[in-house]
Amino acid sequence: MRAKALPPNAETIAAIATAQGRGGIGVVRISGQNITALAVAVLGRLPMARHAAYSNFLDKNGDPMDQGIALYFPAPHSYTGEDVLELQGHGGSAVLQMVLQRCLDLGARLAQPGEFTCRAFLNNKLDLAQAESVVDLIDANTSEAARSALRSLRGEFSAAIHVLVDELIQLRMLVEAMLDFPEEEVDAINFERRNTALSCIRSRLQHTLDTAKQGSLLREGVHVAIAGQPNVGKSSLLNCLSGEEVALVSDIPGTTRDVIRQIIQIRGVPLHIMDTAGLRESQDAVENMGIERARQTLGKADLILLLLDASKGMTPQDEMILEELPVDTPRLLVYNKADLLGGNMPAVPAGVFVSARSGTGIEELRSKLLEAIGWRDQEGGAFMARERHLRALAQAQVHLAQAEVVLSRAELFAEELRLAQRALNEITGEFTPDDLLGEIFGRFCIGK
Repeated sequence: MRAKALPPNAETIAAIATAQGRGGIGVVRISGQNITALAVAVLGRLPMARHAAYSNFLDKNGDPMDQGIALYFPAPHSYTGEDVLELQGHGGSAVLQMVLQRCLDLGARLAQPGEFTCRAFLNNKLDLAQAESVVDLIDANTSEAARSALRSLRGEFSAAIHVLVDELIQLRMLVEAMLDFPEEEVDAINFERRNTALSCIRSRLQHTLDTAKQGSLLREGVHVAIAGQPNVGKSSLLNCLSGEEVALVSDIPGTTRDVIRQIIQIRGVPLHIMDTAGLRESQDAVENMGIERARQTLGKADLILLLLDASKGMTPQDEMILEELPVDTPRLLVYNKADLLGGNMPAVPAGVFVSARSGTGIEELRSKLLEAIGWRDQEGGAFMARERHLRALAQAQVHLAQAEVVLSRAELFAEELRLAQRALNEITGEFTPDDLLGEIFGRFCIGK
């Protein structure tokens, strides 16, 4: 079941809501039941609701600690659903700590990580998927990730889940009615309605899962390792993709001896590119350490770019490297130094020709990278999704697939529908274990 709202005597909490360090503006946020008395003590009065009030922030002796703007949001029309007071003053750490300590001295308690957003969830201001998107919006590293997080915060992901749940409820009602009246003759129309409804729900669920997977790529990014023999241009390709000189480039084999990492983005999708040491037999102990790290990196990658010399094609050494790559990891063959071919590039079914020196083929490589990781431009945008969302959607899929298997056994069919609904409800928090709430909100910053 959905978590209950906070009791009316819940403690008043306070925290600095802006980032640590110096800033032009700093915000202390207070939420709870004793806002009026606290506001009178700090400001001399309770500000008019939802109007900015310029005030001195007073210490226990009535002397100003700071000057700034006070905003008062009475319950239930606030972020947390409780009375909320925000004190917006200067962003120096000493000043903010003085204002915060004054609030604590007046009876407020220091907020725990994510406690403001947790209270918003408990007071039905946000569902769990929306609450998680708050921190995703804060942590977004690309503009596309930020837009996807905002879509989830506005409730688009939750709305898609609610549509699925509503359709499941309607199907369950039909099935329960068929179970409750076994003595009645169930005509073919009811069976057809049942089958059509199940098919529509499975199709909608697949679309929602596909969209959520795209959002997961935006949130988590993808780890891409560049592998190959020495001197095929791995470091040059890393520099070309990143647009800056992040790796040393040399004609001397074994120049790269450690894994060099750089984050790039392609159409808003973050990719963690890892340049590894050239794979070969070496008598150099330090180089061998780099080669071993390269192999470890390849084992953890989501995608491997096997870089080859276009002027030589696939050599026996390249084939040996290809055989050593992790079997379950997707790979993309990239033929570098295409400028040496003079435009006479052979047709290779599963590869792309590039020149890290001239930039030839780099745009095609970027497109191939997105294709290899499963990225597709979504009409209307993606939902910002987490691993637990994907697991819940996949679990619902399993139950619906099993429901189709047991169509002729109405009791089992109804139970699979119930389990599918329960899995979907976990996403929005309609059914959420308390330990999961602690794990989710514990990852937030204290002021949020």
